[in-house]
Amino acid sequence: MQPTVAVVGGGIAGLGAALAVARARPDAEVLLLEQAPAFAEVGAGIQLGPNATRVLRDWGLETGLRESAAFPQALSVREVAGGAELGRLRLGERAAQTYGAPYATVHRADLHELLQDAVAATGRVQLRLNQRLERVEEGPDGVDLHTADGGHWRVPVLLGCDGVWSRVRARVWGDAPARFTGHLAYRGMVPMAELPPGCSPDTVTAWLGPRLHAVHYPVRGGAWMNVVVVVHGEPPADPAHWDHCAHAADLKRALGPVAPALEAVLDRVLHWRLWPLHGRAPMAGPQEHVRGRIALLGDAAHPMRPYLAQGAAMALEDAWTLGRLLAQAPAGPPDWAPLLRRWADTRWVRNAWVQARSRRNGSIFHAQGPLRWGRNLALWALGESLLDVPTLYSGPPNPPADAAGHIG
Repeated sequence: MQPTVAVVGGGIAGLGAALAVARARPDAEVLLLEQAPAFAEVGAGIQLGPNATRVLRDWGLETGLRESAAFPQALSVREVAGGAELGRLRLGERAAQTYGAPYATVHRADLHELLQDAVAATGRVQLRLNQRLERVEEGPDGVDLHTADGGHWRVPVLLGCDGVWSRVRARVWGDAPARFTGHLAYRGMVPMAELPPGCSPDTVTAWLGPRLHAVHYPVRGGAWMNVVVVVHGEPPADPAHWDHCAHAADLKRALGPVAPALEAVLDRVLHWRLWPLHGRAPMAGPQEHVRGRIALLGDAAHPMRPYLAQGAAMALEDAWTLGRLLAQAPAGPPDWAPLLRRWADTRWVRNAWVQARSRRNGSIFHAQGPLRWGRNLALWALGESLLDVPTLYSGPPNPPADAAGHIG
């Protein structure tokens, strides 16, 4: 196979990009390079708003999603210490009716498998494991990729989908690495059958406290509860390694007293993992997405803080938008540089807005003093209208028409 597109990174962004390209161009041959020795996505749960499930539906994956995901009925926001409910947003049928697509919660590995199966079914994506990118050289007619084991490919276009520690970004953009946010995410899972009554198995529950918050929600068809607690703290010795062992005692010291309902969930997590959260400032322009024939998608371009639950969704939107533009391009080899520029012009403002809103939400979630009181009053007074995000959930927006009248 002579690849026409190279994708670096085999996570959700990379699989989404490979699938979008293969679906959009029947003549596309995609090379997907993953540096890990095994093709598997680790991690915990992901929330998929209607904007993300709409993408999966458009790719023909809704049936598979329904077999593995959960579809919570509400978002409940509560105080960490006292347990009082501050606000509630109906999901379930209301989300489906309002936005035309459901709100889902899914284990990361299940979403990864769903995308991987869809990519394999195209028959036009070649996966190469153990391929650590070492060098990227762009010329007038293509991009040369060199990997640590001596591999070399020349392709018309390169899509960097290799996450917050992107080697594509480091070698092409050459800017500073992502910075530690000061926040640590403890993640774990609990079998739903082990939880006591009253733990809201069909609800996304967010617990807000000074300098911390927790969230738990169902995954794997409701059989498991995914649990995440974010606190302020110092990074581990090796912050670039995103997944660390963690101890319940450390988490309890960071949390302090919590409501009995939350404590009942936390006490049943057997194994905690610690993720130091890293990020970047919101995107400042399309040049952070594209340089010539090279593009960055997902966290490689715009790492998201978790306070809007949109990291995976924005990666899927990036891929879907690129697929829409490719599908509308004239037959034959795409004119990649202008197409990627148009894609970047379409995506960067929305991605920057989501990054900024996520950062703002983190300050609100972890508020202390008067800001905390104001937050609670606003949630009590406005409730659902404050928690809903129509601009976000009604997306992704279609690319605008180009000068030739092509509609994305």
